[in-house]
Amino acid sequence: MADESNDIADRHRRICETFGDAVSEVGEHWQSQSPCAEWDARGVLEHVIGFHDVLLLRPLGAKPQRPKGDPVGRWAATLEALEPLLSRPGLLESVVHVPPVGNTPPSQIDAARIVPLLSLDVTVHTWDLARAAGHEIVLDPQLCRTFLEGLPSDDTVLSGSGMYDSPLRVPAGSDAQTRLLARLGRDPDWSP
Repeated sequence: MADESNDIADRHRRICETFGDAVSEVGEHWQSQSPCAEWDARGVLEHVIGFHDVLLLRPLGAKPQRPKGDPVGRWAATLEALEPLLSRPGLLESVVHVPPVGNTPPSQIDAARIVPLLSLDVTVHTWDLARAAGHEIVLDPQLCRTFLEGLPSDDTVLSGSGMYDSPLRVPAGSDAQTRLLARLGRDPDWSP
């Protein structure tokens, strides 16, 4: 289990670093529309930060000090706070006590379930952020295949959660990135 835990933590670390690369390349496009209809590029960043805060950082006692007006600095502070948690022995064998958020009651979730969900979220939002800034991006094909294999077989489960739009059809033989994006309700050909 320790090797698998290290792999999950290391994978999330790499995914977050790739997201950080996308953050650093947004430049002057923070108010540009993203593929997520309700968010501009800054909204995508704040969503990723917020999910980490609610699901991992705050429940495990991390309180990053983020600069208010500096998106790149905000993600750097998040990464800095994540590093000791992802390196914590036994992290993925623990249960995270997630506080109530809005109308959602408090819950307990295995860290081994939370971290891969965050990894999927950050991977897809890396694409969202790059596209909002007008950049082409190629996500790691193996990661895309891994995430595709882990999605529920019932397409309506994801869109029913309210977190994703309905899946889109893509041509047969499409690459893993295209299939993953479409499965999560994104138009793989979206551009600003």
